[in-house]
Amino acid sequence: MDLQIAINHLHGGKNIKLPYFIAQLSRYAIPKSILRSRLDAILEDGAKRYDMNYVLDRVNYYNRLTGSEHLSDTEATPLKDFKLRGHQSAYFFDSYQTVRFFDESLRWQTKFGDGVFDLEYPTIVKARKINRESESDNSVILNLDRCRLDIRLHDKIPFTEKADRVIFRGSVKGSEQRRRFIETFRGNPRVDTADTRSGHSPQETGTAKQITLYAHLTSKFIMSFEGNDIASNTRWVMSTNSISVMPRPRRESWFMEGRLIPDYHYIEIKEDFSDLEEKMDYYISHPEKAQEIIDHANAHVRQFHDWRRERFISLLVMKKYFEMTGQLPRTSLW
Repeated sequence: MDLQIAINHLHGGKNIKLPYFIAQLSRYAIPKSILRSRLDAILEDGAKRYDMNYVLDRVNYYNRLTGSEHLSDTEATPLKDFKLRGHQSAYFFDSYQTVRFFDESLRWQTKFGDGVFDLEYPTIVKARKINRESESDNSVILNLDRCRLDIRLHDKIPFTEKADRVIFRGSVKGSEQRRRFIETFRGNPRVDTADTRSGHSPQETGTAKQITLYAHLTSKFIMSFEGNDIASNTRWVMSTNSISVMPRPRRESWFMEGRLIPDYHYIEIKEDFSDLEEKMDYYISHPEKAQEIIDHANAHVRQFHDWRRERFISLLVMKKYFEMTGQLPRTSLW
C-alpha cells in the first residue's frame, strides 16, 4: 500500500483535500514562462514512448475534433485570463496543471462543473454523453475534479470472503433511477440500500447516514449509479475486490466509461433492475467468473496510474485542441 492510500485510509478511503491543494498551490507559484520553455522537450521525450499508439488512441478518444470546428467569437477567452478567482478551485487547478504549459494568447472555452451538455463550440469538459455512433464531438474531456474522483482503495478482503449482498449508499436528489432502486429493494435482506441526503432523519424510511468507502468493501457487489453526470464511485469500486453493478453507462469522463464492457469490467443489469438478483446468484455460484471481472476492472484502473503518461496525454489533448481550432500549425499526429 503506498503512502497516499495509507493516509486516505484514515479518512475512510476518500482523498484528503489539504495535501492536494498544497501541491496545486506550489505548482501555481511556478512562473509559466519556465513551463512554456519545457513544453517542446516534454512532447519530444513523450513521442519516443514505446506505447505511443496507445497514447494517441486515448488522445483521440478524449478529443474528437476534426479541424472543421471554430471557437466562439464572444465566449472563447485567452489563457492569460484564466485565474483562480471566479472558478471552482478543483476544476481550476486540474485544468491549470495542463494549460500552464501553453502560450497565454491561445484561446479556449470551458464548461466546468457537474453535468453533460450539448455544445455548439469546442469546449473543455469533465464529462460528456457516450456517443458510440459519432466520430466527432465538441465536448473535449480533460481529467478534472481529480481529488474527488481519483480514489484508490487497498482491499484486503477476497471476493469469496465478502457478504453475498449488494450495497448502495448515496443521495437520490435529482436521480429518479436511484430513487426507484431504493423503493424497489427497500427491506430486501440481500440489498443494503439507503438515501444519504443530509437533513433527513435517520429514522426516516429509506434513509441512513453515510458510511466509509472501506465499509462498502464487505459486500461482494456495489451499485454504481450516474448522478448529475457520471457514476463517481465506479473508479474506486473497480480498484477493489468487489464488483461494480450498474445499467450500461450513458456518460463518460477521463475514465473512459464508454469503453467499459458489460459483464467483463462490471456486471450489467437492466434499467428496471429486474435481473439484479439473478445476476448476483450467478456470480456468487461462479466465483471464478466474478474474479475475471475483478481482474479486468483492476487492469482498466491501473492504466491511469502512470502520472507521467497521464500528463503527456493531457498535454496532447490540449495541443490537438489548439491545432484543430486553427490556433497552432497542424501536425501529422492526429
